[in-house]
Amino acid sequence: MRRAFRFVVKRVFSSYNLAAAHHARNLLEVEGIRAVVRNELLSSAMGELPPAECQIEVWVMREEDAERAELVLKNSFFPKNSPPWNCPSCGERCEGQFTQCWRCGAYRAA
Repeated sequence: MRRAFRFVVKRVFSSYNLAAAHHARNLLEVEGIRAVVRNELLSSAMGELPPAECQIEVWVMREEDAERAELVLKNSFFPKNSPPWNCPSCGERCEGQFTQCWRCGAYRAA
């Protein structure tokens, strides 16, 4: 007997940037959340259609994944307020959002 699956899709991300939309989908897929990118080709219709209707969108395939998907994307796309740090190699002061020293390329200590 075959199980019936009901997919209820929900939009969790939209952008005019195709690369950002696919990056968002990839972030979700890594976390085990099935997602699809929609409206990839609508940018060519902008002007004939309202710009807001032409945004590229990322939709999750299961409604129960939507909240977790939004949290994953929020943590990935919005910078975290980390304190500045000093490079262990050259002593350069680096801003908190960076994980690698701009001067010598050394990584921040864990």
